[in-house]
Amino acid sequence: MAQNYHIVTYGCQMNLHESEKIAGILKKIGYENETTLEEADIVVFNTCCIRENAENHAFGNIGALKQLKRKKPDMIIAVGGCMTQEKGKTDVLKKKFPFIDVMFGALNIEELESLILRKRQQKKKIISIREEAGEIIENIQPVRTSYPNAWVNITYGCNNFCSYCIVPYVRGRERSRKPENIINEVKSLIAEGYKEITLLGQNVNSYGADGSTGMDFAQLLDAVASIEGKFRLRFMTSHPKDFTEDVVAVMEKHRKICRLVHLPVQSGSNSILQAMNRRYTREKYLSEIELLKTRLPEAEVTTDIIVGFPGETEEDYLQTEDLVKRVDFASAFTFVYSPRQGTKAAAMDNQIDEATQKQRIMRLVELVNLLTRQKSEKYVGKTVEILCEDFDEKKGMYMGRDEFGRMGYFHSEKDCIGNFVLLRIIKANGISLYGEMV
Repeated sequence: MAQNYHIVTYGCQMNLHESEKIAGILKKIGYENETTLEEADIVVFNTCCIRENAENHAFGNIGALKQLKRKKPDMIIAVGGCMTQEKGKTDVLKKKFPFIDVMFGALNIEELESLILRKRQQKKKIISIREEAGEIIENIQPVRTSYPNAWVNITYGCNNFCSYCIVPYVRGRERSRKPENIINEVKSLIAEGYKEITLLGQNVNSYGADGSTGMDFAQLLDAVASIEGKFRLRFMTSHPKDFTEDVVAVMEKHRKICRLVHLPVQSGSNSILQAMNRRYTREKYLSEIELLKTRLPEAEVTTDIIVGFPGETEEDYLQTEDLVKRVDFASAFTFVYSPRQGTKAAAMDNQIDEATQKQRIMRLVELVNLLTRQKSEKYVGKTVEILCEDFDEKKGMYMGRDEFGRMGYFHSEKDCIGNFVLLRIIKANGISLYGEMV
């Protein structure tokens, strides 16, 4: 009888792709079908600790399995990812949830196979958290769940140590994959029919910075974009301190590279950027936007913004609003500052009260939504190319994104998933577009 698995994922594309790798490991050792929590023989939580909300959701969902574990004592519950890698968190998890069977860290996902096999053979809890990152493991075959999109790691870890960020502490120092492994993986994905490739890293711009790869990021991007076939190429995340003209030149050279750059600014205030240890200024950021849009006038930018960082004054906040208006982002992911234990910002004595944080995030979200709606309205009457990704059962329509990330909905009598289609946009609703096939 086949054994089934269920994976619960928190966080960003990086974690989603790692869950695909976890699924590949589970398939390798005999778990066949992803199913519901209630029907699963093994449940794996791939956690995130970047923000407090992600941790709270993980704690709540793990705790909810207590009764199910009593009904199914042979079900294996495994918890891994960034949260278990965080200092002291495994002890908290052991005490709070004694029914967890396996714990592993963000730095040793490849050990999950042996840990589960050990658990099958013995009753005791299995815990393995590696403190330092080892060599990059290249032989994990992911079970990809995002067709026609595919994510490809080019780096792991981070060397930046932004004062608010826990990533360098739980993901380890930055390591770059060998370019031939990246290029071969992308070639295989294109041959399998994938139509959109996203190169992933905490800071893609610093790819090969240690000299171990023989290529920098611009050279790697050029090599991947030179692979034959019709596909889109994206990359994220770019760090403003390292974003260079070389990358823009490669984007200009290859039309298959999407004219959309995710460039997290975090704040529009120089004093806050300095306190965040971002190592660039407001002026440098705006000069990079000017460079990009001068060379590629059609280019768009998305960003991340944190409000309520320790010491943020009303003037600091207003400078962020001003920068948002100047850049006119395609979209922005906005967050309230969340202190992470072990980071420098968590120890700062000028924390902002929750009421002020809430008021500022509401103002910022209102501004971002207004600008986003205005950008969407400019699509009406235009014809755009959409990569169809899925069928929305509730709307009864196919859906897919243009190169700038705008979601477009449309009717079609034939299955369009995985195909590029031309849509004439007839209506915009917030960040969503509605169109007719041309």
